[in-house]
Amino acid sequence: MTDLLAEATAELYERDPEDFTAHRAELAAQAREAGEAAVAKQITALRKPTRSAWVVNHLVRADPDVTGRLADLTGELRGAASADGARIRELTAARTKLVDELTQQALKAAGLSAPPAALREDVTATLDAAIADPEVAGRLGSLARAERYAGFGPVATGDAPPPAKAKAKAKPAADPAEDRARRRQERIEAAERALAEAGQELENTLAAENDRQDAVRKLEAELADARQRLAEARRQSYRAESRQRKASAQLDRTRE
Repeated sequence: MTDLLAEATAELYERDPEDFTAHRAELAAQAREAGEAAVAKQITALRKPTRSAWVVNHLVRADPDVTGRLADLTGELRGAASADGARIRELTAARTKLVDELTQQALKAAGLSAPPAALREDVTATLDAAIADPEVAGRLGSLARAERYAGFGPVATGDAPPPAKAKAKAKPAADPAEDRARRRQERIEAAERALAEAGQELENTLAAENDRQDAVRKLEAELADARQRLAEARRQSYRAESRQRKASAQLDRTRE
């Protein structure tokens, strides 16, 4: 990423979403004036963030330590290959605590003392997804949409669970409680996937609505400007017509 594009991206994704579209156009125009047509095109392609995505972006850019804290916990979760049940529970509790703390910090930094429940949920889901998915973590600071992860993220027992046959050899006798827990987890994962799909659909719909609102506001501003120019043109026409009548009357009096 060029310095010019990086600077523009930082400005846009830290700025309030209400100012995003107008400021994006200004930055793209500045890039074109600087002879950076390709960068201007890339700036124009940057997508306006939703309010929840901006809250996370603002947090990350205001406090660089956030990404490090998330990455540290991700490393612990992925590296606990031989952890016992107590350690797994400890890491799970640490994950919940960190996400809750960062959610509160993000909302406070954004000046949202009483945010809508949906916005709070989106911020929490995005921070949790950043722990589970390195790609999401890499987008922190320039998110356009809230993120969700359909699953439980890094498992504390290693990056990949052991094959079913290995489990059977290690524990030939079926544990009814473990079987019920497994089935419950599968149902939770299915519900999470459905929720993630519904959430993504909502995000896309809201984004489309925001884009249409921006377009309408721009057209309304252009219409208001055109009406103002038309009114001024009419005033000038009236004054010219009045001067013409006076000059004609003066000429008639001179000829008499």
